[in-house]
Amino acid sequence: MAYTEPTTEPAPEAARLRSVDDQLSLLLNAAVRPRPVRVAISEAQGLLCAEEVEAEQALPGFDQAAVDGYAVRSVDVRTAGEEPVRMPVVGEIPAGSRQPRRLQPGQAVRVATGAPLPTLADAVVPTAHTDGGTAKVEVHQAVPSHGYVRRTGEDVQIGDIAVRQGDTIGSAQVGLLAAVGRSKVLVHPRPRVSIISVGDELVDIDRSPAVGQVYDVNSYALAAAARDAGAEVSRVGIVPLDPRRLRETVEGRLLMSEVVVVAGGAGGSIGDEVQAALADLGELDTTRVAMHPGSSQAFGKLGPDSVPTFLIPANPMSALVVFEVMVRPLIRAARGTRNPHRRVVEARLLSPITSTQGRRGFLRGQLLRDESNGEYLVQPLGTGGSHLLASLAEANCLITVAEPLTEVPAGEQVKVAFLAQRS
Repeated sequence: MAYTEPTTEPAPEAARLRSVDDQLSLLLNAAVRPRPVRVAISEAQGLLCAEEVEAEQALPGFDQAAVDGYAVRSVDVRTAGEEPVRMPVVGEIPAGSRQPRRLQPGQAVRVATGAPLPTLADAVVPTAHTDGGTAKVEVHQAVPSHGYVRRTGEDVQIGDIAVRQGDTIGSAQVGLLAAVGRSKVLVHPRPRVSIISVGDELVDIDRSPAVGQVYDVNSYALAAAARDAGAEVSRVGIVPLDPRRLRETVEGRLLMSEVVVVAGGAGGSIGDEVQAALADLGELDTTRVAMHPGSSQAFGKLGPDSVPTFLIPANPMSALVVFEVMVRPLIRAARGTRNPHRRVVEARLLSPITSTQGRRGFLRGQLLRDESNGEYLVQPLGTGGSHLLASLAEANCLITVAEPLTEVPAGEQVKVAFLAQRS
């Protein structure tokens, strides 16, 4: 990959920056996974299974008809096709029947889809292969043994693992749990995440901002990002920069959260005030991270339960990038996800980009695919500054630029991380 080499020695500040990988390692080691809980299967969708669910009964639980037709012994219809085989119809079995029935050689029984097969029957002749008779039936086509039959245990045998520990429970898993008779399942609950915005300049979106005031973007955007990551979210909203009130708010959220995020709590004099207000709740690591945007951030395990707590920048664009790169993986790890990171692919750059020397760049982009050869292409968006929130709304990926690079020309391959798919 082409890049511009630095012409001077790195600034002393660069040596004090922590790498993105080291920061992520520190954060992921601090992830707090909620204790597993047993819930009704109707409430388990989207959660991770916390147990190996063994089937206590076979699925299907009995030999049953796979189609509407006639239950027969396959040996009795083996010559059908050469000439019709005529058989007496000695009864009918609907789906759900619990009355046992025995088939004699040379006889047929009408059966509905899902009906239990009578004793001695080993096949079902579909109605379409007969004349549809009620007292007698002509069979026009032979069927093999077990033809058109759902055999006992064909899907799941007793003792088989129906749903594995660590699997995400989707609609198919819910159906399978119901099919093996499980009404409840042990799951990892969604981690509880509290989102707080700090700043005297903030107003909620149901008010008109006065001169010098701005809407609270962060608590809404970050709450949405946390839900997308799989969290149960409490959007606390705006807390003024009052040390006592801020401390009380954060302390209260620590008692009911696995993750706390304070937007506006990192960078500048306001960041210093926020950190001072929270100092007696636990130690906050304020080491700057070698990334752009969002190098100013802080992290600590606060409160008696050592709850992971993030202080991130006030700038909405920077806040969302820090959340995506740092907070989201921790939430995914707290959920029990095997790989908490986004999928990364390589794509060819359609326009040149620049990045800050010594920091890993995270630039928003639009990922495309060349239909002729399947190659990924990426168009950078909003490269004019970290404040351009609108460009992130158009982005479907983040372009990663390695720390040594300051310029990457069009045509080079870059790594991009998929963001959530847009509908």
